[in-house]
Amino acid sequence: MNQQPYNDKIRKEMILRDHLAAARTVLANERTILAYLRTALTTIAAGVGLIELTTTPAMQTIGWILLPVGAACLVIGVVRYLQFRQYISQLTRAEKDLETD
Repeated sequence: MNQQPYNDKIRKEMILRDHLAAARTVLANERTILAYLRTALTTIAAGVGLIELTTTPAMQTIGWILLPVGAACLVIGVVRYLQFRQYISQLTRAEKDLETD
């Protein structure tokens, strides 16, 4: 399967609709990282709450499990954001190179 489906599009001149779609993609990527951050913070806060506010070992264990789950969610979100931001910048850079040719 093609890992970069827009390579054919880069070779052609982008029209206004394509530039607007690229801008929407950047905004969607930013919304996605914010959703990952919100989920990670909520999961970590729930874990800390369970650890500090409950006395039953089962709930404290769940709290300790939630801490690395929240951290993993944060790491996954940041990595995906950076990867996709780099891919978007490659697309826009390739378009700018075509415009100068």
